[in-house]
Parts: sequence; structure tokens; C-alpha cells
Amino acid sequence: MGATKREIFTDEQNRMADLAKAFAHPARVAILQMLIARKACVCGDLVGELELAQATVSQHLKELKRIGIVQGEITPPRVCYCINTPVWEEAQQAFGAILESFASTSCC
Repeated sequence: MGATKREIFTDEQNRMADLAKAFAHPARVAILQMLIARKACVCGDLVGELELAQATVSQHLKELKRIGIVQGEITPPRVCYCINTPVWEEAQQAFGAILESFASTSCC
């Protein structure tokens, strides 16, 4: 399958696909669950709790930050992360709307 041509899709469709990437890997889901459970910024504890390499956790955090669903404060020597509430609410609204738009019918 070829590369996706983002320009043929609406901004809303592209954004929703980006938001979906936050939930498209179990490590990112675990990171999000940890941040939600703590209800606070998490500094450096993710690697030990996830039992993943520092580079792996950093890569997933980088992707979550790129999407915007996680925000981080860099205060050397620590980096703290937490859920970005407005983007989380955007994801809730986007996925809720598409999931609720399907009216169960017998089509197949």
C-alpha cells in the first residue's frame, strides 16, 4: 500500500487520524493510562513502570507530544508530562461523534 495522500482528506479527517495514533500502540495507551491515573505531571517514572527502554518511552512520548495529547515541561534535569486537557477533550468529542453516528442496522 502506498503512502497516504493527506491533502485529499479534510483537515478534520487528518486530525482525527493523528488523534487515533495516540491510541494505536499499547505502549502509548499505557503511558496515557499512567498519566490519567496519576492526575498530575509524571517526571521520569514512566520507564521503570513500563519496563521499556528509555529510548522507546521517549519515542512514544515524542509522538504523543507531536499529536498534542500530552504536554511536557522541560526543567533540567527532569522532563514532566501530563495530559493536555483541551486536546483530550477534542479526541473525546471527535471519537464520540463518529462512534455515535452509526445507527445499528442489518446491512450484511
